[in-house]
Amino acid sequence: MSESAALAGEDWQAWVGRKETIRERIAPDRVAALGATLGIEGNYAAGATLPAGWHWIFFNRFMPRHELGTDGHPKRGGFLPPVSLPRRMWAGGRLTYHKPLTIGGEGVRESTILKVEAKSGRAGKLVFVTVSHSIACDGTLCVTEEQDIVYREAAAPGSPAPAATPAPPDAVWSEEFRPDTVLLFRYSSLTSNGHRIHYDQSYAQAEENYPDLVVHGPLTATLLQGFAERHAGKPLRSFEFRGVSPLFVSSPFRLEGKGDGSALDLWAGGLGAALAMRAAAQV
Repeated sequence: MSESAALAGEDWQAWVGRKETIRERIAPDRVAALGATLGIEGNYAAGATLPAGWHWIFFNRFMPRHELGTDGHPKRGGFLPPVSLPRRMWAGGRLTYHKPLTIGGEGVRESTILKVEAKSGRAGKLVFVTVSHSIACDGTLCVTEEQDIVYREAAAPGSPAPAATPAPPDAVWSEEFRPDTVLLFRYSSLTSNGHRIHYDQSYAQAEENYPDLVVHGPLTATLLQGFAERHAGKPLRSFEFRGVSPLFVSSPFRLEGKGDGSALDLWAGGLGAALAMRAAAQV
């Protein structure tokens, strides 16, 4: 057993290299439903281009209830390793857009677990799982992606929140976004995400020690990608992001950024200008 795995008392190296393939049509009605959820009008008919980040509503297995854990996520094991730490979240990722996905096309996502690492820090024990995805549409490679998933120890009741990191003060572009419970519910449904922190307030507060319902990290990353393309006036070639602190349904937040040529610096800032997500993009 490696030293990193020994930190958590478990060894998941057998999961490294594990693969999974999911096929799904990029259904126009699903795309239109996300557009309605986000309040973004567009051409969502078959043959049109799928906006950046919207592929996350596809290739998600909808598991039977008996295969779900108490947090609403699928039970541990299966494709992802059975890490026993109770809190899990999508911490960040890196995407390269080779060609737009086509609405109405036949999509194939091939996934591979690249690495599993256990670490110990101020937040206690952590396990990081990195998963690569290759997404093709009608036989043509469109998106390559790496996702960073983190498993954490439960927060002690009444424990103080970590000190906030301030958002950069030099935004050139800025937009306010106001989440609400209906948005979170509909996004959870569209992404087959049963994690209760997004719709069950009593669970989020009593079990995971959050002050309110949590805005989905991929939702924030999707909003930042659309924000980047609107202000750059060009489609994304690459996008990478890292979650810094959670955003909550009770507070508006800002999408902000600046850019010079093809490189964009982007972030989302929450209550009191605390940094919630940092991102970089190329157009």
